Parts: sequence; C-alpha cells; structure tokens
Amino acid sequence: MKKLFLVLTLISITLFSCGSDDDSLQKIDQLLNLYIQDSAGNNLLIPNKIGSYSGVSFNDELAVKDIAPVNFSRKEIIADSVYTIEYLAGATRQFVEDSSDGSKIYKSEIQVSLTKKISDTQNDPVVQDKLEIFYRSSSSVFEVSRVLYNNQLVFTKVPDQPNVATIIK
Repeated sequence: MKKLFLVLTLISITLFSCGSDDDSLQKIDQLLNLYIQDSAGNNLLIPNKIGSYSGVSFNDELAVKDIAPVNFSRKEIIADSVYTIEYLAGATRQFVEDSSDGSKIYKSEIQVSLTKKISDTQNDPVVQDKLEIFYRSSSSVFEVSRVLYNNQLVFTKVPDQPNVATIIK
C-alpha cells in the first residue's frame, strides 16, 4: 500500500510540475514540402511519367555513418499532375550559431538523389543534389527558417505560412 501511495504521489508531482501555461509551450513548425518543376512549370515528381524523376532518395550527410537514409513521402496533391516531397524530420541537426535575437540556428544536410525516367525502359544516371535545411529554435518556436538547394536559397520563412519550396530543374 505504501508503494502504491508513493507511486501515485510521484505521478501527481510530475503532472503538477509540468504546468499548463500556454506560454511555456514551444510551437513546432518543421514540415517542409518540396516541389520540383522544369522551367515551364511542369511537375517533375510524377512517378511513372517520362521526363519525371521516377526515383528519389534522401541521405543524411551529417550522420555518423556514410549511408544514412532519411524518410520522406512523395505526396500526390492533384491526381496525375502535381506531386510534392513531404519531409518532416529524421536527418541529423547540427548546431550552427547563436542568433542575435537569442535563438539558436541548426542545420541538416541531405543528399538528394534523383533518377529521371527517359523512356519506358531507360532511366538517366542518378543526379546528386544538396538540400540544406536551417532551423531556428527559441523557447517559443522550433521552425524551418530557410532552405538552400544546391547552394541556392529556395525558401525563407514567412510567419504563419506553410514551409513550401519550389526547385526548378
């Protein structure tokens, strides 16, 4: 009986110490959607379409191991015409610097491998690109702040807007 009382007391103390002050909650905003298009605006992520990237893979460049796949989803937004790559998390985050506003900046580096379908039976050689995602972390928010693709800025955070980057290939 004493053990049960002790366990219940510890649980109660833990719950009360967590508090419920909304100001103490950190907003997490790290979902990133990548669109890959050609210069004419055609979506290049349609899996079975000739001229699109039928193969896509992510590898964590900051991981301890050389081969460290990173999870993502290829999502169909509009049937047979628009696909996006949805990335949430999984790559190593490396501290970059303390920001002047007191927040901390982190980054992930991901090697993006793309295989283009050039006919029903043939693919182009794999293209290896570089995706860098920078995050800003403070007591109130952890968010994607900017994204570079092959060293080109493709996204800068706008408050209360989704994290969407379009890559032109």
